Parts: sequence; C-alpha cells; structure tokens
Amino acid sequence: MKLENPPTLASELTSLPVTNWRRFARDRHDGRIEPICILSDVERMKCEAEELKQLVAEGIDALSAKSKKERFDEQSWDSLKSSPFYEVLREYRDVLPDDIPAELPQDKGVQHEI
Repeated sequence: MKLENPPTLASELTSLPVTNWRRFARDRHDGRIEPICILSDVERMKCEAEELKQLVAEGIDALSAKSKKERFDEQSWDSLKSSPFYEVLREYRDVLPDDIPAELPQDKGVQHEI
C-alpha cells in the first residue's frame, strides 16, 4: 500500500488495512517498505520535554535529590494503600521495617549459598 498523503485523523488511521507482522518484517527487509511513521502524543511529548528542561536547569544535584525523595515517598505505607498487595504486605510488616535497623537481624539458622 502506498500513501501519498498519510492520514491525519484517528478514524482514517484505524480504517487502514492491518498487516501481518511477518509480512511487514519481510517487506521492510526486502526494501518494499521504506519510510516508517511513528505515531505519538505530541502534547505529552511537549510536557515531558518541558519537565526535562526544567530538571536540567535545576542541575544534576537537584535531579538526584528529587528522584531519591520521590522514590522514598513511593515506598511508604500510605502510598501502598491502593496496591492489591497491601493486606499481604501489612501482614508481613515485621519483615519490611519502616526504619533501617542499626544491626543485622537475629540468625534464624538458615544459610543460603549460590
């Protein structure tokens, strides 16, 4: 199929015929398919690019500190409440302490080797 003017509307895109992935790969390898169009969400890309520019402007230190804080916040008990595994995690909360222990846990007699 050759398109002089690629479709611009979603309805036009979804009405295009579907190609088998093997045929697509073979046609691409043989040179029958030359240009490939990648569809993307322009608004989302602009937003992500703006966020990246802002992070770079703040500097690498701000980026790493912000990332660490975000990662820490994502691992709190409050953030896990919406998780389907929340009840199981709460049941075994002694295995997952809130604070980092000052010493190693008590030896339970189980040793693992690789």
